[in-house]
Amino acid sequence: MTEDKHAAVQPVNEAAVLEEVTALCDLYEKALMDNDLDTLDALFWDSALTLRYGVGENLYGIAEIRDFRKGRTGGSPKRDVLRRQITTFGADCAVCDLEFQRPGAAVKGRQSQTWIRTAAGWKIAAAHVSLMGTSH
Repeated sequence: MTEDKHAAVQPVNEAAVLEEVTALCDLYEKALMDNDLDTLDALFWDSALTLRYGVGENLYGIAEIRDFRKGRTGGSPKRDVLRRQITTFGADCAVCDLEFQRPGAAVKGRQSQTWIRTAAGWKIAAAHVSLMGTSH
């Protein structure tokens, strides 16, 4: 197996970057559970290129994401985070993946977010939320 010649160019999980992104992922989870639309909106990249694939919707661009959140009565269903993994790549890109379970639900859910550092700070450029199904 050959060594990845790009690995040294983009350090993985540099402590300071990981700390920044971890704090933002914590803030996101709190805002989601509190249905704090202003904070949720501020954490997403303000771009037509931002996307969010949800359990029952595909949202393209920040306008669709904002409209979805505003129209979701009561906000996101409550959930418990079971496991979270954050990986940073260099100083400007990170991913946050987590498993969650809603109280009383038998099925687990998954969430992935791609975070990028912009002129306005760290923002979510892409997100995907899904519930576990049976394979095949």
